[in-house]
Amino acid sequence: MKKIKLSVLALALVFMVSGLVGAVSNDTYVDIDMGDINTLDPHFSYDNASAEVITNVYENLIKFKKGSNSVFEPLLSTEVPSVANGLISADGTRYTFPIREGVLFHNGNDLTPEDVKYTFLRGLIQDRNGGPMWMLFEPLYGVGSLSSITAELVGVEDPANLTAEQSEEVYAYLEKAIEIDGNNVVFHFPAPFPPFLSIIVLDNGVGSILDKEWTIAQGDWDGQADSIAKYYNPEKEADPLFDKMNGTGPYTLKEWVNGERTVLSAFKSYWREPARLKTVIIKSVEEWSTRKLYLQRGDADSVYVDLQYLNQVKGMDGVNVIEDLPRLSMTNGLMNFDIVTEGNPDVHSGKLDGKGIPADFFADVHVRKGFSYAMPYQTFIDQVAMGMGQKARGPIPDPFLGFDPNSDVYEFNLDEATAEFKKAFDGELWDKGFEITILYNSGNDVRKASVDMIKYYVEQINPNFKVNVRGIQWSTYLDNLIAGRFTLGFIGWGADYADPHNFAVPFLRSDGTYGGFKGDVYIKWAEENIDPLIAKGVTATDPAVREEIYKELQQISYEEALDIYLYQPTGNYVFRDNVKGFAYDAINEPNLYFYQLYKE
Repeated sequence: MKKIKLSVLALALVFMVSGLVGAVSNDTYVDIDMGDINTLDPHFSYDNASAEVITNVYENLIKFKKGSNSVFEPLLSTEVPSVANGLISADGTRYTFPIREGVLFHNGNDLTPEDVKYTFLRGLIQDRNGGPMWMLFEPLYGVGSLSSITAELVGVEDPANLTAEQSEEVYAYLEKAIEIDGNNVVFHFPAPFPPFLSIIVLDNGVGSILDKEWTIAQGDWDGQADSIAKYYNPEKEADPLFDKMNGTGPYTLKEWVNGERTVLSAFKSYWREPARLKTVIIKSVEEWSTRKLYLQRGDADSVYVDLQYLNQVKGMDGVNVIEDLPRLSMTNGLMNFDIVTEGNPDVHSGKLDGKGIPADFFADVHVRKGFSYAMPYQTFIDQVAMGMGQKARGPIPDPFLGFDPNSDVYEFNLDEATAEFKKAFDGELWDKGFEITILYNSGNDVRKASVDMIKYYVEQINPNFKVNVRGIQWSTYLDNLIAGRFTLGFIGWGADYADPHNFAVPFLRSDGTYGGFKGDVYIKWAEENIDPLIAKGVTATDPAVREEIYKELQQISYEEALDIYLYQPTGNYVFRDNVKGFAYDAINEPNLYFYQLYKE
């Protein structure tokens, strides 16, 4: 009886789904995704779901050539700056962008250089907590946030507390980096910063160009020098552009019901050829069974498929599965060099007494190497990741400068692991043993499998080695990392922009997203051995010089076993087989750029 009821329910659901979407014509595209969208503001956005809509509605000065993440093409700029064409100064500290004429925003306003300058200043002034604007502060001012500038310039740590007079001084400092010269917009840097073009390319919201007049009319930054405090770090839903969009891109926003659907319409006055897909519907559906029904019935042109369900759509009639696409992301096992032991159950006794671990457990390179040799990398890739990934060779992924397919890596080898553990703490660790708890974020089966494998093989090495695993909520997982209570756990990093600097900083630098939370022992070591190399790598203008620096960073990472370099995952897309024009964009993955798609 239950089976009959479920079948009737499923059938009703199919009719409901079909009724909502209707027959998918060749000029309409239906994408079935999961999850909601955080915001429609390109400067506030720092998530994939928001980025997909933003990339199709807004445009940047430049874009990547179709299918590439290294070759640039002009977009709202008529040329891509280079030293050869004179638009990058010989010393690499000035970039000039000629702004394209005859481009209309969706409300009919003309694109001007003033819009471009306003856009970048507005983003820098907004600089919401935890947001993406650090990517612009670093090249333009050599700092990570607006608060760093206000603290140094006028002695105010919170920009929300600036007086009008202080605001004017800060604004003058910001404005010097971005100037208008005729029909050009010119950026000035304190030092060369080769990744800059990758940061402002299409797919990254920080470079999405806004209409100044329209944005001010929505109640956003008024363009005045004395008003920074008012517009700094807005609350998400109080942000004037939270639910409004007006770009120059191929699609306009027609409807947004967050968590349900987003509807885009082709912009008839688009400056390039109008989009072939006239309507795009992005629906959010959490249940895999429902997404699968959409795909089977032809009521969806593409669907999000979790890794464990991919085999269910392979061979499905009328469906095209594209897989093994290299993703610009890394999953590594972080080891804390200076664990906070007080009140921390994961260190147990907190001592090297066979009943726990001391704070400096992972500060011993032989401990780190022992754990690195005890990870069955290929088994993990084959059985857990279902073959969809490649062995990581350090913090920098393929195909960035510094990645070498022949570089030294740790392979699974329990004999080598045993030898390293016997050297740890001058042999005391081997004799006494240890007990540790390592963490994973609950619900992440891939990370749970990672720590289970570590537990199984480390415990085989010595009967006095005890490894516990514990699942906690994602927010608590991050809280433990930030508080220094983290022992060992696996975590990922996806590219913000296409450059090795974007991986060297978070994993290695002393103040990086992950490196900065490995404790004082690591921080002091990294300040001397890592940070100078990263600074040289990001300011070097010769690609060959940069490559050697990043290779050196990879080699140091191996020799010091700074993390357990697990794998670089690959991605997949699932389309109906009449969808054409797809070109993989690893930066925008798993999102779609609908302008290049069409249906036969």
